[in-house]
Amino acid sequence: MGRAIAVLAALVTVGGCTAQAVDADGKPRGPVHIDITGTRPATPTPSSRPTEDKGEDQDDRSSTPSPPAAPPKVLWSPGDTGRDVRELQARLRQVAWLFDGPTGTYDDLTEQAVRGFQGKRGLPQTGETDTVTWQRLLKMTREPGQWDLYLMGGQSADAPDPRCLTGRVLCISKSSRTLRWMIDGRTVSTMPVRFGSSYTPTREGEFQVYWKSRHHHSTLYDSPMPYAMFFSGGQAVHYSSDFAARGYAGASHGCVNVRDEAAIANLFAQVRNGDKVVVHW
Repeated sequence: MGRAIAVLAALVTVGGCTAQAVDADGKPRGPVHIDITGTRPATPTPSSRPTEDKGEDQDDRSSTPSPPAAPPKVLWSPGDTGRDVRELQARLRQVAWLFDGPTGTYDDLTEQAVRGFQGKRGLPQTGETDTVTWQRLLKMTREPGQWDLYLMGGQSADAPDPRCLTGRVLCISKSSRTLRWMIDGRTVSTMPVRFGSSYTPTREGEFQVYWKSRHHHSTLYDSPMPYAMFFSGGQAVHYSSDFAARGYAGASHGCVNVRDEAAIANLFAQVRNGDKVVVHW
């Protein structure tokens, strides 16, 4: 037994890591090989496992800079015309960025007003009305009425009264606030007009021009009434500088005011005493 142990020790010393094993009776067994270079593969931990493709795509997306936002859509810009431009101008008047009445044309004054409105609210001062500018303006203003949109005229005339279809007639509509100068059913010219207030209403009905006064001055109201064509007492069709300046924001004392001086000068030259005047709704 002691001899067997001595032999085993000698083999370990000489053979290094390879030893000849013996069984309980001292008989030799097959050699035992110990591999110190190989190790059992470690089970991957969650942190060491490869990231799935889906997760990698998400990481890539989050690290990619977002594209710049598209600029807001431009609704109206200088040179545009129409009813929508009138509404824009009417709303700009409500917030005191535009003082002239709506014209329906996106002109220099409208562009300046839009720039001012945008700058006051920290928006890009483009002078064009985009969706952001428009939404901001909508929140600050009310829906304009018909005569807010046509404060300085420009509205279409309605159909003439049947009494206007024969002869020479100043056909005046309170509904559309227009005057048609008509001869035998044909419209020669049309112009916006203004009437008296509820306290001094313009009379309605059929009349005749009984007096024309080119440089008339009212003694009752101490105001000029150029190109006056009288048709009912002291009521006349005449030019009004107040109408030209304020539009429908004001009213007459009962007369039919015209704001276009050139238009009424031409009309005054054509109308004769005795021509018919029809004031209707």
